Amino acid sequence: MKFSTKDRYALRLMVELANRRPEEYLPLKAISDRQEISAKYLEQIVAPLTRAGLVESGRGSQGGYRLSRPAADITAGDILRAVEGEIVPIPCLSRTAAECPRRSHCETLHFWEGLGEVINQYLDIVTLEQLQARNADDLLSPEETGSF
Repeated sequence: MKFSTKDRYALRLMVELANRRPEEYLPLKAISDRQEISAKYLEQIVAPLTRAGLVESGRGSQGGYRLSRPAADITAGDILRAVEGEIVPIPCLSRTAAECPRRSHCETLHFWEGLGEVINQYLDIVTLEQLQARNADDLLSPEETGSF
């Protein structure tokens, strides 16, 4: 499973917003300059984040974007699902996939289902606040979650 550039940039954009005071709007141009990401590309990324209710926009000279809720209440999974949709290790596990004709006798299906569960559990325990801390020690390893 590979995460895209869009996924990586979405996380970076959200960390930039988390680094601001909650009431402060940040223009995309400022994020673009700081993160060295095209403003046009950031526009494509911020749209699904806004639709998902993770960020809100403000207009005018003091406008831009800000988090819609505290960084502690937003997970990496929320962000990645907003820009990618479902996070599944193989296409046949997607809710929108056509029924696989081998599903009833697929010897590896349980492996892929288990992998998907582990990935999604991890994405759902890592918060934006932890990413913002920039300290890998703040992120839980799979062993520390107690659920794997």
